[in-house]
Amino acid sequence: MKRHLEHLASEMAESESQEGNYYNRGKMVENFKTDMEELLEEMEKLAVCATWMAYDCVAIQANPDLSSAMQHLEDICLMCKEQMEKKWQEVLLESRGEGQKKE
Repeated sequence: MKRHLEHLASEMAESESQEGNYYNRGKMVENFKTDMEELLEEMEKLAVCATWMAYDCVAIQANPDLSSAMQHLEDICLMCKEQMEKKWQEVLLESRGEGQKKE
């Protein structure tokens, strides 16, 4: 009887272990699929970036003035961004000052 119970306990432990392995394998497959989807998404983003880089290279070779025009636009954009940040800081300071006056 004792051996029979030990055998049953052993079989139950083995069964639970197999269920755990099955669960772990399922989890691994699920994680693998998620990882592959993320990698595919990254590859798509890189492909788009590479395409735009190639387009830019061809456009610049076709029109050398385009490079200087693009640089000028970038400089103007950065200046604009700086001004917007300054104005935003001013607005924040003014709104904080008004909030303190009301209290």
